[in-house]
Formats: sequence, C-alpha cells, structure tokens
Amino acid sequence: MSISLSSLILLPIWISMAQIQQGGPDEKEKTTALKDLLSRIDLDELMKKDEPPLDFPDTLEGFEYAFNEKGQLRHIKTGEPFVFNYREDLHRWNQKRYEALGEEGYGVIVLNPNENYIEVEKPKIPVQSSSDSSDEPAEKRERKDKVSKETKKRRDFYEKYRNPQREKEMMQLYIRENGSPEEHAVYVWDHFVAQSAAEKVFFVAHSYGGLAFVELMIQREADVKSKVTAVALTDSVHNVWHQEAGKTIREWMRENCCNWVSSSEPLDTSVESMLPDCPRVSAGTDRHELTSWKSFPSIFKFFTEASEAKSSSPKPALTRRSHRIKHEEL
Repeated sequence: MSISLSSLILLPIWISMAQIQQGGPDEKEKTTALKDLLSRIDLDELMKKDEPPLDFPDTLEGFEYAFNEKGQLRHIKTGEPFVFNYREDLHRWNQKRYEALGEEGYGVIVLNPNENYIEVEKPKIPVQSSSDSSDEPAEKRERKDKVSKETKKRRDFYEKYRNPQREKEMMQLYIRENGSPEEHAVYVWDHFVAQSAAEKVFFVAHSYGGLAFVELMIQREADVKSKVTAVALTDSVHNVWHQEAGKTIREWMRENCCNWVSSSEPLDTSVESMLPDCPRVSAGTDRHELTSWKSFPSIFKFFTEASEAKSSSPKPALTRRSHRIKHEEL
C-alpha cells in the first residue's frame, strides 16, 4: 500500500502536537508556534505532489464506461458499477476523475404533473343557527340544538357508511405556478432546464406529456430550439391544430421529433399520421402504458444519432431528416 507524502509530513506534526498538549502551561508558546506552522501548510499543494496528472478522457467511452440497456452505468470490460476509489489514498485525484466523468454523463429530470396539488381537510365554516335568537326561550333553543346535533350525527354516519374511506371532507390546493401539467412543464423549464449548463437536452414525453411539451414550445419557442437536441414522444396525445402551434414549430418538430405510438406492428414500423408534425412509428406494442418501455432501444438510438449530428454538423436537422426517412422506409 502506498503512503502519500502528505501523510509522512503531517503524522509527526500531529504527534508532536499531542505530546505538547499533554504538557503544562509552559508549553503554550510551542503549541502556538506549531499551530502557526500548520496554518501555513497548503494541504492541497502537498496532495498535488503525490498524485498523477489530472489528464482525463473527453468522452464516456474514454473512461471505459457505458450505460447498459437498463440505464445503469457499467464498465465496458468488467461490467462492474462505477468505482470512486480508482486509485487508493488519492482522494483528490479520484474526486477530479469523478467530476470529469460526470461532465460526460447525463442529468435526468422526471416530471410527473399528474399530482400537482395536495389534499387538505376542508375548513368548517360555522353556520349561525336561527335558534340563537335572544327572543327565543332558552328551553326551546336547547331542544332545537339537540335535534340539530342528532340530525348531523345521522348524516355523518350515513356519509361514512356510503363512503367509509372518506371520513373528512377534503379540498385540493394546487401548487403555485404548477396548477396544470402545462404550467408545470414551463416552470421546470424556466427554473431548471433553461438555467442549466447542459448543451444537449433530450425530452421523452409520454401521453399528455407530449401535449405539455408542445405548449412549452408555443410559449418558449426560441429557447427550446436553441437548447433541445431531440424529442421522443410515446403515444402522445398532442394536437398541433387544436393547440394552435405555428408553422415554424411544426417544421421544427418534423425535423427533431419522433412519436412512438401504440401499434401491433413491429418496433419502428412507419405509421400514418393525419397531423403535419413529427413522424409516427410503432412502439412495438398496442398497450398505451408500455409504449415508452418497449421503444427505449429505438429512442436511445435516435438520441445518439441526433447528438452525433449536432456535434459534427452545423445543420443537424438534415441528419435527423434522414433518420425520419429511414423510419418511413422500414
């Protein structure tokens, strides 16, 4: 096992410090001097002397890592998960390697706008009884209150019997600026995606998520076009006519989107569309809820081609058009 230079230097210092602290008050001056010495030592510089150069690969493959079909990061040769302590006793170098690899990795934001509210118990508003009249005899008021309480008790019992799960009357409080899926998509874009350093952003939008994405494009067209590389829709329910998406949006979607729809045809078989937007291909299943899962291999291939086209060509849309044509030829 290798021992770092910093360990050889610091160990006797800390031993000396312990020995001094065991002494009496007359050793305070030496303690102060050693503390001053320690404050001048640049631990970062000491560690640099002992570590290899911070020269790391530029790609994920260069680190000999890749994502498998389950989306797990694994070593290409051994199949093992990522190992942080690649070099023993070199924490700083391992951290820098981890950061370099992370720059070539992926950040994932999962949007689930279906539950965009919280349920709370509905506040009870007291209703003033007509028996509260001061002109009414006290005995009569008490008799009316008793009848009212009995009536309420029977009604509550009936409601509980009819719906035993609902013991309290609830109300929905929508999250501010996220009251609908469309609002949620715009909020996440403005506060997270748009402010990120990512140069290549990919969307996978399922079902109503496709409609939310089209709405995002309508509201943030220029920003989306400049940051998003490709969009995979899975059985999307969007409608560019009803949502009044402009011509430039429809053209961009034709070049940068693909919709994997529920179909009994084999995966990637071309499916006709009545809408003038992105191409439609089979997801390899006729079950709506499985379209994302079944089409993942084709989606990641689509993303890879789009990413490579953006890196190598100033006009990646031409390359993605060839991807669309290839789908139609299947």
